Amino acid sequence: MKPTNLALCTLYFVCLGSVLFLSRVATAHPVQGGERREAHVKFMVAVDKLQVGFGWRNLTCPLCKALFTILDVALLNEVNEERVAWAAAEACVKLRLAEERVCREITQLFCNDVIRALQESYLWPGEACGMLVGPECGHFDIYAPWNITLPRVPKPPVTPPSPPKPGSPQNRVLFLTDVHWDREYVEGSSADCKEPLCCRNQSQHPAWNHRGAGHWGTYSKCDLPLRTLENLLQNLAQSGPWDWAYWTGDIPAHNVWAQTRSQQLQELVTVTRLIQKYLGPNVTVYPAVGNHESTPVNSFPPPFVHGNRSSSWLYDTMAKEWAPWLPLQALHTLRRAGFYTVQVQPGLRLVSLNMNFCARENFWLMVNSTDPAEQLQWLVGILQEAENKGEKVHIIGHIPPGLCLKSWSWNYYHIINRYESTVTGQFFGHTHVDEFQMFYDEETLTRPLGVAFIAPSITTYIDLNPGYRVYYVDGQYPGSSHLVLDHETYILNLTEANKHNHSRGRDSGPDPNPKWTLLYRASEAYGLSTLFPADWDGLLKTFLADDRVFQRFWYLNHKGHVSEPCRDACKTTIICFLRSGRYDDPRQCAHLGVGSEEMVRAIREKTVC
Repeated sequence: MKPTNLALCTLYFVCLGSVLFLSRVATAHPVQGGERREAHVKFMVAVDKLQVGFGWRNLTCPLCKALFTILDVALLNEVNEERVAWAAAEACVKLRLAEERVCREITQLFCNDVIRALQESYLWPGEACGMLVGPECGHFDIYAPWNITLPRVPKPPVTPPSPPKPGSPQNRVLFLTDVHWDREYVEGSSADCKEPLCCRNQSQHPAWNHRGAGHWGTYSKCDLPLRTLENLLQNLAQSGPWDWAYWTGDIPAHNVWAQTRSQQLQELVTVTRLIQKYLGPNVTVYPAVGNHESTPVNSFPPPFVHGNRSSSWLYDTMAKEWAPWLPLQALHTLRRAGFYTVQVQPGLRLVSLNMNFCARENFWLMVNSTDPAEQLQWLVGILQEAENKGEKVHIIGHIPPGLCLKSWSWNYYHIINRYESTVTGQFFGHTHVDEFQMFYDEETLTRPLGVAFIAPSITTYIDLNPGYRVYYVDGQYPGSSHLVLDHETYILNLTEANKHNHSRGRDSGPDPNPKWTLLYRASEAYGLSTLFPADWDGLLKTFLADDRVFQRFWYLNHKGHVSEPCRDACKTTIICFLRSGRYDDPRQCAHLGVGSEEMVRAIREKTVC
């Protein structure tokens, strides 16, 4: 979670650093020799005068607007990217946002695309600072509200769901998300390093009072070694059969300051082929695009961006590797913009959304955030056609819709309201923990009509056991609802998997073949007879009335590894998040005493995964 925060911090300091530098060195040629030294002195003096401490959160609103106003002017001219990257790196180092090596590498990585996006955008200083400093400094969303168009077809009468008859078929669906494989993971390296990602080659050896990286993973700001992913897939091959699988992305590690396209593609290919190898040709996997698949992280230009800056380098490889799972028409839209639809079985259709087109971290949306790639309008057409045919639809994606840009999130919420009888499952990842978000009728926000399941990550990042999810879905038969009937979460207990056996005075090392065990089954853990939207809404009421039930949720939310309980403001904020499938609507949490500002702050913390 925090490394993406680091990327965003440094990304914005590309802007701030370039402003400070360009306002003092207005030449059109690279800075060299004595000129560089003079510029360095002036730049460092300017940074010292900022008096903002050591972090971008201390940046004041007036200063932010002044800097972005100057930046708007500066970007009217051709800017030497080497100077911009150098200036931004100097700011990052001086303000101690990260280690010097990380500062310099990430500014080099982000500089080119960010500057081009800023040059093409119409972002006003107040809007930019609303994103950077907070909503009190300006309009937090990028542009004015926009609306998709719904067909002039009356919404069918809503029939409340009912449990299937005993003995009805069920589908067993595997759900994988947030692998975050770290190819540089090194057992025994420091788990408490200064860099944003530890347990790596460059983390060095732990000091006497610091932890070392475990064999199978580590409770720290560390991602996973490949052997842990292979062990998971070996266990999954034995735990079948699976009717199909959903896989919602984030393959690479969190070393977002030092990634290349070739490395990203190699990791995509490696993990895809491992899944194909272990699950076999009889299990169809339906993937979605995560925000870490690209480099720079979160960089997903809409389709109107062509050439080397487009995402075709990524989508084309995805289409090639995922071709055994997807039909030609799905591969066509995947190559264009990273989303697709496919029929899973008679009566059930899947839509895989590219949620990067809703993410505020996607700096390309500064150019135009109005329904990027026309994805939501396309979704409306798919859902209307499904309604006409009597099909049910599952939606998968990486980032939960309640964490999206406001207009995108509100339009999606509106679509779910209109097609509540058609959309019978929503499945997301991204937050790394085990949670959900509710959808209510737009008129009163009291009638529950949908739930977005947010499954836990495979990675340990941060301080978590590795995990995965199994959904039990109403199966294929005439009149099936295709609703989720139950779900299970499995984990690899790192304490047990990594522990040493000192029996007979010998150290036998970590478990050579650790087992992934059932952490809980939702119906049993919460005493629910069904897992329909009304049941989850009732559970939220139980959380408020019975703290023991909420604390159990908090333990399961962290996959069985949590250091302290969540009470008072923590508890009300979490319950507010669970109620909020739509971004920033104060009415959803007014009864909890949580205001809009607290909602936005909590959501911003969750969107940096």
